[in-house]
Amino acid sequence: MVARSVLLVVMFVAGGTICAQPNVVLILADDLGYGDIGANGGETIATPHIDALARRGVRLTQGYVSHPVCSPSRAGLLTGRYQQRHGWEFNPAGRDRNAGMSTDEPTVADAMRRAGYRTGLIGKWHLGSQPQHHPVNRGFDEYFGMVEGGSIYIDADVPGVESRGKPRIGRPNKIMRGLDEEVVVDGYLTDRFTDEAVAFVERNARSPFFLFLSHKTPHTPLQATAKYLDRYRHIDDAATRIYAAMVASLDDSVGAVVAALEREGLRDDTLIVFLSDNGCAGYVANACSNAPLRGFKRHFHEGGIRVPFIVSWPNGVPEGGVFRHTASSLDLMDTFLAAAGHGEVSDDSVSLIPYLDGTHVGAPHDYLFWRAGPNWAVRDQRWKLISYNRTDFTRQDLDPTGRLAPPEGGWPYDSPKGQITLLYDLTNDPSETVNYAASRPEEVERLTKAWTTWNAGNTAEPILPAYRSTLADFHGETVQLVF
Repeated sequence: MVARSVLLVVMFVAGGTICAQPNVVLILADDLGYGDIGANGGETIATPHIDALARRGVRLTQGYVSHPVCSPSRAGLLTGRYQQRHGWEFNPAGRDRNAGMSTDEPTVADAMRRAGYRTGLIGKWHLGSQPQHHPVNRGFDEYFGMVEGGSIYIDADVPGVESRGKPRIGRPNKIMRGLDEEVVVDGYLTDRFTDEAVAFVERNARSPFFLFLSHKTPHTPLQATAKYLDRYRHIDDAATRIYAAMVASLDDSVGAVVAALEREGLRDDTLIVFLSDNGCAGYVANACSNAPLRGFKRHFHEGGIRVPFIVSWPNGVPEGGVFRHTASSLDLMDTFLAAAGHGEVSDDSVSLIPYLDGTHVGAPHDYLFWRAGPNWAVRDQRWKLISYNRTDFTRQDLDPTGRLAPPEGGWPYDSPKGQITLLYDLTNDPSETVNYAASRPEEVERLTKAWTTWNAGNTAEPILPAYRSTLADFHGETVQLVF
């Protein structure tokens, strides 16, 4: 593995005075679409608090995550490195309870704690449930949430609750405080996570803190309470109504955390980042929106990997700004450490602060890369190249969950049916409607070479094989997605 433990101490000096370390708050939504927030042009769901965050900061219109599904995307975000470099490439899906993200890989929480911060994680972890993988052993001083990915939000039989699907949808909640204290949550899970986040801010207001509020909402199962549903009674479609209510609970959570910072006098010098772990899912009955982008969660098309992304720090970056170059969730590692007065020697992370405040011009990266088994993608500032596996599976081969039954040992990395090659001009066609692969072979060759060079630095074998797979249709061809 590449060593990444060197810290370069840098003090910020303003007018000859050493500035105090700002607090850092990372708010992560789960499966929120690019077009689900008003700041990105969404009209169905009101998101006044998220929109206000954008007005007091910089909105990144080409902000990406490193994977189009939950767990590997989080592994990239929390390590500042492409997850393929350390083996956490696929969703664990509850298969091997002893597995987790490599313990050799330092997390942003480890780095922030070394920088003198009190660290807390509230919400979804999804990177291993055994003690060695648990958040309290991965850099977090405090933890409240679910270590695995699945849970319901509330008992569906509670009066006023609406759920899409069976009356008792999803797995029961198992919420933990710290390593081994199980907590019973009777109310709406999103609200409880919000209350815990506010309490963390109040409890740690007198010393620098790093808070990671990792919401599960609006991930399935679709469930909401009357408190939020009452705002959307005008929507007849049940799935759309419940999903909108879930996003409303997320927006209220952002508002509550910001309000707590304001009450403590911390808002202006708190760096807040808001984003989603991937795009919204195509299997929620058209209830969500990645508009104007094509594709959904699981896809390397823009709708799967370009996400709502806001950076707000009134004392550190301009208010009301728009950053139109590419940036990555991987960059948050060095961004947070730069704000803390430290610089991390990192393979893949670049501090966004000098780009957002105008010190540097252009994009932090020449290329961004993706890989999930045999499928892969790469983009520069204009072009994106995608290679997906061709398949002779059909919709009749999908199980009731919409997935393909995996072979023993998981899905291989080879492409026995070959691959389709898709080349998009994202400058002129951000919705990815025209495939230029046949007419621009020089771009295909250049981008393929860049991806091949990057891929040579990745692990040969993932920690867990890929057991999840489904089908998608692009430009008249059916492809097999692996995740």
